[in-house]
Amino acid sequence: MLFILLSLFYLPSPSNERAMTFFTLTKNDYTHRKSVQKTSSSWKIICNPYILCIRFLSCVVFVIKKSFKNLPKPHRWLISGVAGFLFILFLFPSEPVSAFKNLGSTLEIGKRYDLEINFDTFPVQKDSGLKEINEVNSVVVKKGDNLAMIFKRNGLSPQQTYRVSKAGELAKKLLKIMPGEVLELQIDPQGQIITLQYPFSSTDTLIISKDEHNTFTSKIETLEVDTRLNYTQGEVTNSFWNAGLKANLTDNQIMQVAGIFGWDIDFALGLRAGDSFYVMFEEHYINGEFIENADIVAAQFVNQGEAYTAIRYNDGNFYTPEGRSMRKSFLRAPVNFRYISSSFKKNRFHPVQKRWKAHRGVDYAADRGTPVIAAGDGRVIKSAYDKYNGHHVFIQHGEKYVTKYLHFTKRKVKRGQTVKQGQLIGTVGSTGLASGPHLHYEFLVDGVHRNPRTVNLPKAESIAKKEKTKFIDIATVRLQQLNNNKRIMLAMN
Repeated sequence: MLFILLSLFYLPSPSNERAMTFFTLTKNDYTHRKSVQKTSSSWKIICNPYILCIRFLSCVVFVIKKSFKNLPKPHRWLISGVAGFLFILFLFPSEPVSAFKNLGSTLEIGKRYDLEINFDTFPVQKDSGLKEINEVNSVVVKKGDNLAMIFKRNGLSPQQTYRVSKAGELAKKLLKIMPGEVLELQIDPQGQIITLQYPFSSTDTLIISKDEHNTFTSKIETLEVDTRLNYTQGEVTNSFWNAGLKANLTDNQIMQVAGIFGWDIDFALGLRAGDSFYVMFEEHYINGEFIENADIVAAQFVNQGEAYTAIRYNDGNFYTPEGRSMRKSFLRAPVNFRYISSSFKKNRFHPVQKRWKAHRGVDYAADRGTPVIAAGDGRVIKSAYDKYNGHHVFIQHGEKYVTKYLHFTKRKVKRGQTVKQGQLIGTVGSTGLASGPHLHYEFLVDGVHRNPRTVNLPKAESIAKKEKTKFIDIATVRLQQLNNNKRIMLAMN
């Protein structure tokens, strides 16, 4: 087609009058010819489709040539060069075409030819049959399960259990598996364990695998964690628990806040409507996905107009901004409260004896069996039962302080035993003269009853001198972050 166009392009063109003869036929000419010379041979020639095509191409060539002549000389040389180059390419066939022509000249159509193949050059597949696929079982740990029971349910022998349990020091973590956790066992078709995976936290996974020497080795694979800071605040209306939930704190975070300030604030008796709290804590993310809430790094609690501020240090303990430990010698309340039946008063109407008598302590009404903890470090000087106090425990704290705990259901310590602050010493009950399950708690200073909510407690120890400068730097940053968040929340409200 390109050759035809180029040939027509360079052929002498017909005169303008002659080239346009066909296109200048009028309708009257056509009607006249049709009526007078329907059978005329000249008209048949004009109407021949081949003749029409040639005339049309002639007119196209004429128009192109006329336009070409009107172009500047450099443009005409450029177009002529490109056209000549394309024409030369058209004359030379490509290699596949040449090969095909050569093949056609040596092979006959319809004739069968033998094909020589050297099979020695092909790679040999050593494995025969389909590749064996290992089985992967995800096992949920049940109550009372251990590694031996789990392996037995999955068809693994006691010998394999022993070898896996001896796969290094890290394998001892399998002794602490808990119900609900998941173990992934990879087992080959011969019933031999290849790999065990135990994700014991949201970021860490214990992997025990068999190496090329048929020996089990253990390692811990840790995912990279992105730690971010979050902030929340709230106001107490009826209870701190409800206020914490409203501020989107988890149950664990609510108890952490109460634990941080438990040496200064009695969350059973000391809270008032309008008290407020401000908490800044860490969150863990893996690949941009939220995993868990982490440590509280700074918190403030305003109780009855007095602000208590705590900053977490690298040792995991909380200190005031000045570096004094939040941990005191005594807790303000020795039990997680439900509600308080009566406060500290000099006299109270006894619900059992039906008379007014001295009431030298605090009654914490709680469900039967609620744990009761020691308010401070000390030594048990009495653990007994009588018809008035029921099951009771007295603890001596140094030479100056004594705490008493009455009406237990069960006592968990014995006389002469040393206890630590926060250690379980009994459970709430209603033994002795008690109208219902509650803890009666007394606090004595030099033998005199004092209100455990308001008594002045010994001052807390300060942070070590070598750590104080570093702590002050951290505390300054945390306080600034805490105050900035408070201002932002205030502006948003």
